[in-house]
Amino acid sequence: MKKRDFLAALAATGALPAAVPAFAATTSRGPALLTVTGAIARANRAPFDPVTDQMMHKQKLTFDKAWTFDFAALTKLPAVTIRPTLEYDGKVHTLVGPLLTDVLKAAGATLTGSTRMALRAVDGYAAAITVAQAHARRYIVATHLDGQPMALGGLGPLWALYDADRLPEMAAKALPERFSGCPWALYHIDVLA
Repeated sequence: MKKRDFLAALAATGALPAAVPAFAATTSRGPALLTVTGAIARANRAPFDPVTDQMMHKQKLTFDKAWTFDFAALTKLPAVTIRPTLEYDGKVHTLVGPLLTDVLKAAGATLTGSTRMALRAVDGYAAAITVAQAHARRYIVATHLDGQPMALGGLGPLWALYDADRLPEMAAKALPERFSGCPWALYHIDVLA
């Protein structure tokens, strides 16, 4: 058997993947918008690199494995629509995106109610929440605001938030206090055991 035929046969049977990096076959096609690290079962990108991962390096992040999502991967997940009143203009806006817990499951995270996570924005702001809070508040990773993809430099391209108007404990707070656990320009989630 020729070497090329032998390798093709190995690849077809699944015996070859051990020789190929685990992230090679599942790398995002578009730019990574969200990186999930920590207690996850699989990876689709290389480990942290202090040269190419400059923003993460400056925010003192590091990881051995990560799962990344591009825009297409996030919008393929089942979408949820919420309509909260936003603190920036006091108006109701429509936000659409997958549930945060669905994003974590897609990254291979094993979730229990006490699992903690850090949601980090590009400016370094981080909100610490539990999976129980993510479920109870129905956090989404919003990709769209009022029918349009959110732009970097605004509130996007991703925003982790919930419908504060529908949560009595949040609706009772003053508008500027409702979203302290909701980082806009979300780019990193660290799942802590």
